[in-house]
Amino acid sequence: MAKLSTEELLDAFKELTLIELNDFVKAFEETFEVTAAAPVAVAAAGAAGGAAAAEEVEEKDSFDVVLEAAGDKKIQVIKVVRELTSLGLGEAKAVVDGAPKAVLEGANKETADKAKAALEEVGATVTLK
Repeated sequence: MAKLSTEELLDAFKELTLIELNDFVKAFEETFEVTAAAPVAVAAAGAAGGAAAAEEVEEKDSFDVVLEAAGDKKIQVIKVVRELTSLGLGEAKAVVDGAPKAVLEGANKETADKAKAALEEVGATVTLK
């Protein structure tokens, strides 16, 4: 098998949807028995003490937008999911049909709030985690 350069790998990852990329990361972690989580938070919590660690956990900067239920307007929810994720029709339908399911993962607060508002506007039940 020919080796791919870093640039070629990045180009391939750019073409994946968020869900496909998430599945890849999980498979990579299982295959190589590693974790993609940054160990910096553990080191900082140990050095800062218990009170600082509790504050660090509360100040969350990435959120998962989880679709709990599609509601009555399933087609509109699918359209919003497609807009938010750039998934194809079949993939977006699978996300909506598979609720509860993450629509966005690791989004910043502003993006997560906008996504939640857009989904709730069309009648979906959404939570941020």
